Amino acid sequence: MRKKQRGVQLIETSIVLAIIALVLGAFFKGQEMINNARVKNLISDFKSIPTYVEGYEGMFRALPGDDATIGTAYAHLVNATQCSPTNPGYCMPGNGMIDGNWNDTTVASESYIFWQQIRIAGLAPGYITLGTAAYLPTNAVGGTMGIQSGTNDVTKTPINGTSGANPIRGSYIVCSQGIMGKLAKQVDIAIDDGIPNSGSLMVGNQTPAGTPMTAVAALDDSAVYTVCYGF
Repeated sequence: MRKKQRGVQLIETSIVLAIIALVLGAFFKGQEMINNARVKNLISDFKSIPTYVEGYEGMFRALPGDDATIGTAYAHLVNATQCSPTNPGYCMPGNGMIDGNWNDTTVASESYIFWQQIRIAGLAPGYITLGTAAYLPTNAVGGTMGIQSGTNDVTKTPINGTSGANPIRGSYIVCSQGIMGKLAKQVDIAIDDGIPNSGSLMVGNQTPAGTPMTAVAALDDSAVYTVCYGF
């Protein structure tokens, strides 16, 4: 009887272990599918924002955020806001640049009202009321996104290469924060060169608005980063 009981117990244990293995396999496969979907969404963000800029320019011959006709008798967007020109460096309508920092949070910055103007123009979804909690766009992992004009000035660019030199290149820079290292690696491989501290896409640690990041040479899969892309 004891031998039979042991045999039954071994069979039951084997079945339990097999079920656990199947559950774990399904869990990890599900996580992989979720991460792949997030990567695709993150890549889509970086690809979509340039089309918003191009679409607005094609419609109005002006840059979103920098549009100088808003608030005048020739305004082509109803209920749109123009930043205050009394804030040099953040708001100079009509100068052909999206002034301010990508992560500014006040209407004083062209980079902030950029989102309202493209939404009112019908190019992108989202809230148009400035200052609301849901106004700024978020990425697939809940991090804030933003845009600003590019620069060769290492003190004003969102992110620099090794040792704080070699600013990211591009007429415009899009940054997206809160991205885990393992996802950032896949985005970099898909869009750029797979090297996080060089090229048109760089990865760095989050810093306050107006403070440039230094791109990191190696990414920790479980750490959280800000990813910037120049176009």
